[in-house]
Amino acid sequence: MPAIDRTNRSRYAIGRQSALAALLAIAPWTASMPAAGAEADCSVGAYRLSDSAIIDVATGAEGALRWRSLDGESGELKRDGDHWTGTAGWSERPDGLQVRFDCAADSVRFGKRTGRRVALEMHETSFTSHGTRLVGRLVMPPGDGPVPIVVLLHGAEFTSARDLNPLQRMLPAAGVGAFVYDKRGTGASGDKYTQVFSLLADDGVAALAEARRMAGPRGTRFGFQGPSQGGWIAPLAATRSNIDFVIVSFGLAVSVADEDREAIAFQMGLKGYGPDVIAKAQEIGAATTRVFESGMQEGIEELDAVRARYQGEPWYKDVYGNYTHLILAMTADEIRTKGQAYRFGTPMRYDPMPTLRAVKVPQLWAIGGMDIDAPSGETSRRIKTLIAEGQPITLAVFPKAEHGMTEFEESADGKRTSTRYTPGYFRLLIDYAKGAKLAKSYGDADITRPSGVK
Repeated sequence: MPAIDRTNRSRYAIGRQSALAALLAIAPWTASMPAAGAEADCSVGAYRLSDSAIIDVATGAEGALRWRSLDGESGELKRDGDHWTGTAGWSERPDGLQVRFDCAADSVRFGKRTGRRVALEMHETSFTSHGTRLVGRLVMPPGDGPVPIVVLLHGAEFTSARDLNPLQRMLPAAGVGAFVYDKRGTGASGDKYTQVFSLLADDGVAALAEARRMAGPRGTRFGFQGPSQGGWIAPLAATRSNIDFVIVSFGLAVSVADEDREAIAFQMGLKGYGPDVIAKAQEIGAATTRVFESGMQEGIEELDAVRARYQGEPWYKDVYGNYTHLILAMTADEIRTKGQAYRFGTPMRYDPMPTLRAVKVPQLWAIGGMDIDAPSGETSRRIKTLIAEGQPITLAVFPKAEHGMTEFEESADGKRTSTRYTPGYFRLLIDYAKGAKLAKSYGDADITRPSGVK
């Protein structure tokens, strides 16, 4: 079986950050850094091309740009004289695309197609939650007609969502308003970084109130979209507010601790290891969980004992999980010192199921069948159980998608390189936010609909 990549963890869907995946459950756009230069900045935006296709151009890493289409295609653009040249997906493979921006005319030549910038309305704001000033932005489609509005929640990123989250333009370009904000401890917002779910849910409720205030009569229906770690937070926020829908993207219906345990099993299974080895690897994961739960103060001796028992085994090098790997190579002293960097108040044993049962508004869960960071198996089973109980939930499992809803190609040694977003994912989000009757299919997603809905 192919190996799980240990070095290419930066290929996440929209530009992945470091490998803190499950403890941090990072939203996939967070690794992109703002491109340098005024021309790159003025190029950022949503464009409608001559064939009516919509693309978004966003800041990328190291002075590059990244484009995405609503159909899921994506690539990187790098400056090359008077134009930009493209590479396919997240690879370094040239795709032959040449792009020229005319910022003064708000236009683009995108390969053989021309296009014009979509005139989105952007309104900056700040609001307060638990005494902390948070900075946000409402982005609306052109015109003055009523539209649905999605409040964009977060994964575990440390970066500014206002700078980097492309959904703030992709949704409005398709007729859905978006409210984006820097979560506490990131970007221009105040306070320190945290992973306390309850506090972050309250911040989402405050963001919703600000979005309602700013949208006025144009806002017809409101909902939360929670990516990755936001999949725990969005339903919690929904129980504390009056909203119309919830969207969870590549999130989980299990605890953080169970996520790590399931990730170890899924990753080791892909490598071809059997149940006996997986059980031993999960024993290591259980020991690291006890250490994380204690704030890196307790359970270290027990972890040392487990490591000593298994570190000579040939499979030991392949134990990764989602947060287990963060301290597996650390000495006991390093865990007590360097390990303090991971004390974020994460509720490791938070059980999301009671909250999911308490949410009465419709929910959409879009998850990837090949997600090695947040494996979808048990989450899919639990969501289907809720649907069978009568909850108004739609589950879409995209079988070839990984965390961030990208598809990938795999090299002989098992390294994954993302190639595109899985077809149908963005269209599904847009249709659901609009409250439209969903299509029969979205890409190759296996869709389980609420009882009585065809």
